Amino acid sequence: MSLKIILLAKQVPDTRNVGKDAMKADGTVNRAALPAIFNPEDLNALEQALRLKDACPGTTITLLTMGPGRAAEIIREGLFRGIDNGYLLTDRAFAGADTLATSYALAMAVRKIGSFDLIISGRQAIDGDTAQVGPQVAEKLGIPQITYAEEIRLLEDGNIRVKRRLERGIEIVEGHFPLLITVNGSAPECRPRNAILLQKYKYALTPTELQTSDSRFAALYTQRPYLHIDEWSVADVGADVVQCGLSGSPTKVKKIDSVVFQAKESKTFDSTDDAIESLMVELINNHTIG
Repeated sequence: MSLKIILLAKQVPDTRNVGKDAMKADGTVNRAALPAIFNPEDLNALEQALRLKDACPGTTITLLTMGPGRAAEIIREGLFRGIDNGYLLTDRAFAGADTLATSYALAMAVRKIGSFDLIISGRQAIDGDTAQVGPQVAEKLGIPQITYAEEIRLLEDGNIRVKRRLERGIEIVEGHFPLLITVNGSAPECRPRNAILLQKYKYALTPTELQTSDSRFAALYTQRPYLHIDEWSVADVGADVVQCGLSGSPTKVKKIDSVVFQAKESKTFDSTDDAIESLMVELINNHTIG
């Protein structure tokens, strides 16, 4: 049995490098000021999709992402690992979207892609940590969902079996197509780039990127259609602009505090009984313990 899989993925700011310029005055993320990476749990989701593709010959994986032009980089990263194609939702009208507006845009793009069996995404993105987009997309599409997946297997009867990692243990559930699954960070890590695929897709470009690239790529782009990464605007997916971006986002950021931890004075204690007792007394007195 072959599957049509849509992978929802996001390019996110690297939250390990957040500085004072990380936020704009309107409370949105200043993405230009931060390094961009493939959202970690979306990489876990990608690995689950690739494992299903390995097990089911003829399966196709389409990566769908929304973001600025540079977000095409994660589509290339997906191509280097084994996806078949990707679409970039990019439009100024999408900017500043919260989970409600994001899930609306993604759902409209999924409808434009057409038929599918399975949608897979990471549990949450590290720039928001809400875990809401995947479930909201499922609700907008009217399909069932399974969250917190750690392992996905296709059964002989065509159904899906999912191992869920929950706070107090593991749960095994089954579902049927069409279905949306969100994947935990505890799932297996994504495989590395494939050297052959890297050479094949390293010049894959969006139309916007092609306009600013070396002119010699134009002929290559025409000769090899598989290097084409589609860009879709609000109009392309038939979305209502009022429900997109900031205008479609009821969530507003009121204030951002940048907290920087700094090392204070330190003390060195000997490994004698008296020194350890002195340390315990100090920790109790300043209420670190006790």
